[in-house]
Amino acid sequence: MVSLMVGETLLDGLRLAGEMGWETWWALVLGFTIAGAVETFVSEEKMSAVLGGDGLRELGLGTVFGAASSSCSFGAVATTKSLFKKGASPVASLAAFQFASTNLVIELGLVMWILLGWQFVLADYVAGLVLIALLAVTFTYLVPDGWFEAAREHLRTSDGVRDPSCGMEVDPTSADVCTLETDGGTEYFCSESCKRAYVEQQRQDAAGWRERLLTRDGWRLASKNALGEWGMLWKDILAGFLIAGLIGAFVPRAWWTRLFGLGAEGTLTWVVASAVIGVVIGVVTFVCSVGNVPFAVILWNNGIAFGGVMSFIFADLIVPTIDDAYRRYYGLRMAVVLFVSIFVTAVVSGVVIHYAWSGLGLVPPQGRAGGTAPSGYTVYLNAAFTLVLLGQIYVGYWATNDEPATDHDMHTG
Repeated sequence: MVSLMVGETLLDGLRLAGEMGWETWWALVLGFTIAGAVETFVSEEKMSAVLGGDGLRELGLGTVFGAASSSCSFGAVATTKSLFKKGASPVASLAAFQFASTNLVIELGLVMWILLGWQFVLADYVAGLVLIALLAVTFTYLVPDGWFEAAREHLRTSDGVRDPSCGMEVDPTSADVCTLETDGGTEYFCSESCKRAYVEQQRQDAAGWRERLLTRDGWRLASKNALGEWGMLWKDILAGFLIAGLIGAFVPRAWWTRLFGLGAEGTLTWVVASAVIGVVIGVVTFVCSVGNVPFAVILWNNGIAFGGVMSFIFADLIVPTIDDAYRRYYGLRMAVVLFVSIFVTAVVSGVVIHYAWSGLGLVPPQGRAGGTAPSGYTVYLNAAFTLVLLGQIYVGYWATNDEPATDHDMHTG
């Protein structure tokens, strides 16, 4: 009898996960398609060149570039590390770019719009800007400049030779490593495909965004970038749906009521406790920002405060594996600074947006979520965007593989 009940509950959890995945499929494809196209027209070198200061201009540009450079949490941290190493300021890179590239991106907004509602989408962007501003103030006035310089020096001395295409560390002495002679010296690649991708990206960067927009190669690269987003995120997204479905099925509501029952509902104690608990849950679940949205639905349906949902989603940049990356890149002291500052600002921004939205009457009734996607069109949208994805796979891989190597494909070491 017990095994039968467990089996039924398991099936209920998988069904719930499948339903959420089905509802958001078209939005994920659309989001990654837009992200791949934008990434094609904005180069990392150009971003580094304009992010050296710590003023409002650099803060704004870092936020815009981050939102345009959609990525998983690990990809965002790796790109931020590269920008910081090349001279981008802590405010523009570690505060603005890194956070925006995971939490202010279009695919997150689309999935949140479908599963939670437009109020949450708008709150995510406003609270995200609040968090970036708080991080900027923290890095400018509370963290000594010498600590950042020490972190940059640690990065330069400890960072090994990396593939400039995928970021993987490579051994220059290995017979399997591919090489390319450039004006800046020798570049090393983990594979021939990464080398080709780098060459194509450099050619597209040299051509300018207008030429890329009007050429077949530009859109082929956009397709490959979109598929690269899938490659980075599909495991986290799948994990997010499965975790949300299984927890929604197995964990009784009474447990959630006790967890979120610190203080009477609507009091400051309840709001702050929800925000803190939201961050803690976000840290221990190890899922990216997009993958967090299905779990956020479970939390919202079971009594967490509105602001706690935002704090939970914002915690994707301080999960243990990311914290370890901070330690390896910047040293233990800066890793602690980043963890504490992001934890605190995620809580504060969640509390701020909770009261701001409550004052504006934008907080939905507790537990009410979703219902904002075009009713009855999910099947048609999923079918249409599945064709878009298949087209990207063809253009990004098959069409590329049918072409001979170009003069840009240099010798292999």
